[in-house]
Amino acid sequence: MKNFFVVICSLVFISNSSNAQGLLSKSEMVFTKQDSLRGSITKERAWWDVKYYHLDVKVNPKDSTITGSNTIKYKVVEEYNRMQIDLQKPLEIYKVIQDGVELKYSREGNAFFIELVALQKPGTIKELTVFYGGRPKVAVNPPWDGGITWKKDSNGNPFIASSCQGLGASVWWPNKDHMYDEVESMLISVNVPGNLTDVSNGRLVSVKELKDGTRTFNWYVSNPINNYGVNINIGDYVSFSEKYKGEKGNLDCSYYVLRDNLAKAKEQFKDVPRMLKAFEHWFGPYPFYEDSYKLVEAPYLGMEHQSSVTYGNGFKNGYRGRDLSGTGWGLKFDFIIIHESGHEWFANNITDKDIADMWIHESFTNYSESLFVEYYYGKEAGNEYVRGIRKNIQNDKPIIGHYGVNSEGSSDMYYKGANMLHTLRQIVNDDEKWRTILRGLNSTFYHQTVTTKQIEDYLSTAVGMELNPFFNQYLRDTRIPTLEYFFKDKTLGFRWTNCVTGFNMPLKITINGVEKWLKPTTEWKNDSSTVENTQLKIDANFYVAEFDITE
Repeated sequence: MKNFFVVICSLVFISNSSNAQGLLSKSEMVFTKQDSLRGSITKERAWWDVKYYHLDVKVNPKDSTITGSNTIKYKVVEEYNRMQIDLQKPLEIYKVIQDGVELKYSREGNAFFIELVALQKPGTIKELTVFYGGRPKVAVNPPWDGGITWKKDSNGNPFIASSCQGLGASVWWPNKDHMYDEVESMLISVNVPGNLTDVSNGRLVSVKELKDGTRTFNWYVSNPINNYGVNINIGDYVSFSEKYKGEKGNLDCSYYVLRDNLAKAKEQFKDVPRMLKAFEHWFGPYPFYEDSYKLVEAPYLGMEHQSSVTYGNGFKNGYRGRDLSGTGWGLKFDFIIIHESGHEWFANNITDKDIADMWIHESFTNYSESLFVEYYYGKEAGNEYVRGIRKNIQNDKPIIGHYGVNSEGSSDMYYKGANMLHTLRQIVNDDEKWRTILRGLNSTFYHQTVTTKQIEDYLSTAVGMELNPFFNQYLRDTRIPTLEYFFKDKTLGFRWTNCVTGFNMPLKITINGVEKWLKPTTEWKNDSSTVENTQLKIDANFYVAEFDITE
């Protein structure tokens, strides 16, 4: 145990150092006007509510260009006549048409400001069409540094896909590129060479053969969808399908893979019904029965595109064949199928309004991996998995990023976020209640965009405990809370240190093998119900550190 204390104390010291560096770098970060135009709800965005898009694009693999249009139907919320539409360089808007009139517009970086002919009247539904084109940014390291990936399969056929989380959907199509306003429905029309297939979101409603030898695939999305969730996947695809008997009836599941990978996919993709069974148990019904579920092979690792989840994990279990937890449990499932599909509940069903709150997407979805393991292999297996991923935590900067400037927080939103939620589960100390809370999140915030405060308030109410200090500790601070304690004269003294003001998380411990709960605060407390030669052990499922200062 003494060695354990030394390791934890060393970790705490590093964490304190990192915290100081993180706060310093945070104060030194400089954001530009472009960051604000991208990340804030500007006046030119606030006055209109997007209702429907018809994205109509032609993808030309020969010269890596895209041309097309986006028809935008919107409801006027406030009277105004200047609209912000986002489209990233080097793409260009060619013209904007409303009611047969070509509108004037100006460009400021990646934001276009369209001058409407007349003031828009609140309550009215209007539409305009934006025509655009060019050679979109090529993805450098998708999906982390996204754009369009232009590759070829082993038979020399074009293999093309979009990925744009964080970077923004405006990297390849013009839209209101902010998370707070999700379009309610959408038609995606993609024209490709006749020997290729496009797979996008929603359901395929038609394929139109054109005289020039190309084909246009028309996909209709009937549910609200976040911008970065919209995607194109183009290749020499073959497909197979099945029906999953889920909580809301039969769910259509379709799988699209490159021709040479059909046999491997039919075996590997058996994880999909396993995933659906586990996640419907924990989170409630799959949120997009109307749009179906699709898993689509892509020329990069994968992403959570709504009802069109992309897959590039090499038909292997684990993360590219590796177990991120180091426990062995991570090799029992295909990481990309489980993780990216988990985002259908957290990211696509419940979506953050500002990317600073991306922990709502990633913490719950990372935690979903251990819930999948638990569902099939038992509670201790799930516990081992989530504890195993702690080695990936950096404690470099707060999990919540900067608001209004399209700024993510620390990547600790994945592993630390999952362990934060696992710690919260220990506080609840009732597995059925915990499951009810997770399902309640997905019903309460069904198809909504949310803030961290909304999630915090919901959890505080559902748990029955004021959790603001808890979330301040794990989301807004980098330190690992440490239980400092001592034994003296058959008395246990204890308190929380290395923590935020007011941190008061209850903690499960065992003393001489007997389980009990402590209610530490940042002030010293005493427990006289101990005996000599006492040994204290904290429940390993709490993400905390400990330090015995007994003389």
